[in-house]
Amino acid sequence: MPVPNLLGPRRLVLDCSALLDHRVGGGVCGCCGALRPRYKRLVDNIFPEDPEDGLVKANMEKLTFYALSAPEKLDRIGAYLSERLSRDVARHRYGYVCIAMEALDQLLMACHCQSINLFVESFLKMVRKLLESDKPNLQILGTNSFVKFANIEEDTPSYHRSYDFFVSRFSEMCHSSYEDPDVRTKIRMAGIRGLQGVVRKTVNDELQANIWDPQHMDKIVPSLLFNLQQDEGGDSCASSPPQASEKEKENPAELTERCFRELLGRAAYGNIKNAVTPVLMHLDNHSLWESKTFAVRCFKIIMYSIQSQHSHLVIQQLLGHLDANSKNSATVRAGIVEVLSEAAVIEASGSVGPTVLEVFNTLLRQLRLSVDYELTGSYHPENTGGPEVKEQEERQLREAVIKTIGSFANTLPTYQRSEVMLFIMGKIPIPGMHPIFGSADSGFEGSRMIQLMLLKSLLRVTSGFQTTNMLMALPTSFLDPLLSFTLMEDTEIRLLVLEILVSLIDRHDNRPKFSSISIISDISILKLKVDKCSRQDNLFMKKHSQRLYRHIFLACKEENSAQLHFETLYALLALISMELANEEVVVDLIRLALALQELALTNEETLPVYNRCALHALSAAYLNLICQLTTVPSFCQHIQEVIEARQKEFPFLLPEDIFIEEPRIPLNLEKLEGQVLFLQAKITEVLGGSGYNADRLATPYIPQLTEEDRLAKRKSIGDTISLQVEVDSRNSPEREERSPAEEITFETLKKAIVDSIGTEQQEREKRRQVVEKFQKAPFEEIAAHCGARASLLQSKLNQIFEITIRPPPSPSGSISAGQGQSQRRSVPVYEMKFPDLCVY
Repeated sequence: MPVPNLLGPRRLVLDCSALLDHRVGGGVCGCCGALRPRYKRLVDNIFPEDPEDGLVKANMEKLTFYALSAPEKLDRIGAYLSERLSRDVARHRYGYVCIAMEALDQLLMACHCQSINLFVESFLKMVRKLLESDKPNLQILGTNSFVKFANIEEDTPSYHRSYDFFVSRFSEMCHSSYEDPDVRTKIRMAGIRGLQGVVRKTVNDELQANIWDPQHMDKIVPSLLFNLQQDEGGDSCASSPPQASEKEKENPAELTERCFRELLGRAAYGNIKNAVTPVLMHLDNHSLWESKTFAVRCFKIIMYSIQSQHSHLVIQQLLGHLDANSKNSATVRAGIVEVLSEAAVIEASGSVGPTVLEVFNTLLRQLRLSVDYELTGSYHPENTGGPEVKEQEERQLREAVIKTIGSFANTLPTYQRSEVMLFIMGKIPIPGMHPIFGSADSGFEGSRMIQLMLLKSLLRVTSGFQTTNMLMALPTSFLDPLLSFTLMEDTEIRLLVLEILVSLIDRHDNRPKFSSISIISDISILKLKVDKCSRQDNLFMKKHSQRLYRHIFLACKEENSAQLHFETLYALLALISMELANEEVVVDLIRLALALQELALTNEETLPVYNRCALHALSAAYLNLICQLTTVPSFCQHIQEVIEARQKEFPFLLPEDIFIEEPRIPLNLEKLEGQVLFLQAKITEVLGGSGYNADRLATPYIPQLTEEDRLAKRKSIGDTISLQVEVDSRNSPEREERSPAEEITFETLKKAIVDSIGTEQQEREKRRQVVEKFQKAPFEEIAAHCGARASLLQSKLNQIFEITIRPPPSPSGSISAGQGQSQRRSVPVYEMKFPDLCVY
C-alpha cells in the first residue's frame, strides 16, 4: 500500500504557525519547541535554569552570530527579549531580568547596522520599564544600560526617537529621598549619569528634540545643582579641569561637577542663556545669594567650562539679574555683585563684551539706588509697608560694587579704561557743572554720598593704570573736573581726589615707598624706579603743569586738612618729580615748595598752627627728596643745614615731630627766621651755577587764581564779562574822547588778588544758600525768581544791542537834521552809489 505524501501539509502548518507566532503575543505554537522560530529558540537558550548561573555565554555567542548574519531579525529579537523582560519583572524574577539586560547590552554593542533603530526602540522600552520600577536595583540597572547605549555612535539618524521621559525620570532620581543613605546616594548618582548620557546622545544630534530648550534645561540644571549643593562644604578646584578617578565616581558632587562642566562645554553661543537662566532661578528660589559661597562656586564652574568667547554673555545675564533684583534686599544684591566680581577676574579675554560702558553704567546705577534706599529708608517709597532698609548692609553692598568695578576695570586695555574713567567722571555731580545725580528725596546729602562712592569707584579704576601717553589718556575733559574737587570743603572728597591723582601718575609702583612723610638721608635705600621723561610726558606737563601746581597749592591752604592729606600731597609731589619731571618742572616744583613755606610764614589765610607746622614739614621733606634727585652737592648741603638747624631749635617743623599721633605743637610761630628757613636766594645761586634757570628760580611762585578753578566762586556770565563798545565814525564831526586807561601796577594786582581771596568764604556761603534754595523752595517761588532774572537779562541785552547795532554807513552821505546835527540815513544796498574804483 503506498505511503501518503505528508511533506506538503507539514510545510503549510509550519508556515501558518510561524505567521501566527509573529502576529499573536504568545504564538499558536509556543508550546511546541520544534515549531518555534529559530530566533526565539536562540533567545530562550541564553537563559539558564538557575538565574544564579548567569548568562549562558556559548548560547549568547550563537545569538550574536545569528543577529549579525540576519540583521532583519534584530528587531524581532529585541521585541521578544522585551516581552520576556516585562514578564519577568511582573513575576519578580529579577535574576532573569539582569540576564535579559546583559544580553541586550551585548547585542547593542555588537550590532551596528541600519536595522539597529528598530532594535533600539525595544531596548529603550525595556530601559523605561526598569526605570518605572520602584526597586532601586532595577532603576540603577536600567540607568547603566542607558549610559552604555548613550556612548554608542549610531551610523544612521533617528527621526522619531524621544528622550523626554528619560530627562524627567533621571532628574527625579537626582532628587531621590530614599531612606537608606547608601542606596539614596547610588540612585542620585545613577540619575546624574543618566542625565549625562541624555546630553551626550542628543546635544549633537540635530534630528533630536533640542536638549537646550527651557523645558529640558529647567529640569537638568536644577537637578545637577541640587547634588552639587550637597557637597557645598567640600573644596572643589574650579580652576583646573576635573580628573576622572574612582574616588570622584563615588562622590555625587564630583560626578555632578564633571557632568555640569560637560554640559556647559557643549553649549553654543545661542544656548548660553538657556543654560545659565536655571542657575539664576535656582539660586533665587533657595536663597543662596546671601551665603555667596555656593553661588560663587557655581559661576566659577560656568566661567571655566564655557568657551572663552562666550564669557561676556554670562556677565550680561548677571547684570540683567542684578537689575531685576534692584529692589530686593541688600544681601541678595551683594551676593550677585560678589559673583560678578569673581566672574570678571576669570573672564580672561581682555574685554567684557561689546557693551563695556553698559556694565559700568549698571554698577553705578546700583550705587545710586543704594544711596537712595539708605536715605529714604525704603525699597518702595510709594509703599510704606515694605521691608526695612539696613544701613550696614547697604554700605557693604556699595563696597562690593566698588570692588567689582575695579575687577572689571583690571580686565580692560588702557584705551578702554580711559573711556571708563571719563564715563565715571561724567556721572559725578559737580555743583555748577553737572546736574545733581540723585533722586529728589536724597537731596544734598545724597549728592555728597554719590560723589564719594563714584570717586571711590574711580580710584579703583585708576589703580594700576599705566600709559605711555598721559596726554591722550588724561584729557582736559577728565582733569578739569577732577582737579576742581581738590577745592571742596569735604575732607574725604579731597583725599580721594589726591589719591586718584597719585594713582594716575604712579606708573612704576613707587607709591608704597612714600606712604609716610619723613626726612630720608639717603634715598638710594628706597630703590626708586626713575625713567627719563618722554616727549609725551613733556607735552602733558607743558599743558597741565601750572593748573596742577595751582591746585596743589590751594589744597594746602584748606584749614581742615589732616595728616593723611599732607602725606598724600607729599606722595603726589614726589611722584611728579620722578615720573614727569624735566628741568623746567624741577624748577617749578622747588618754587612751589618754597611758596608753601612762605604761606606758612605769612599766614595770610589764618591757618591753624598745626597746618602751618605741617606745611613747613612738607616743604622740608620734599626739598630733601628733590635735592638728592638733582644731585647738586651745594643744594643738598643747604637743605641739610636747614634740617639740622630745625632739629636743634624747632623740631616741630620736621615731619618726624608733627606727623605723629600726639604732635608737640607750639602756641605760635612768630620767630622763624635765619638758619631754620630755606632761602630762595641761596637755592637760586647754587642751582643757577649748575645750569638751572636762575631767573625763574628767583621768581616767587604765585598761583594764577581763576574763577573757573574754584567751585565756590563760580559766577554767572553776566558778572564776569563786561562789554565796552566804542563808536567812532569818520563822518561824525563830534568825536567822543577816550577815557584814559587805568594804570596797572603791582599794588593794583596784589589788591585785586587779596580782595578776591577775602571774599571766598562769603561767596561759598552764598552759593550754598542758592543750592539749598533750589532744592527746598516751592516751584512757584523758583519760577518767579527765574522770570525776574530773565527780564533783567533781556533788558541788559537790549541796551547792549542799542549801543552796538547801528545802520550801515552810506556812500550817499548824511541828511542834515538842522542846528548843526546830522542824521544817518540807511540806504538799501541796491540804491547805493559806489565809486568807480570800488566796482569791478
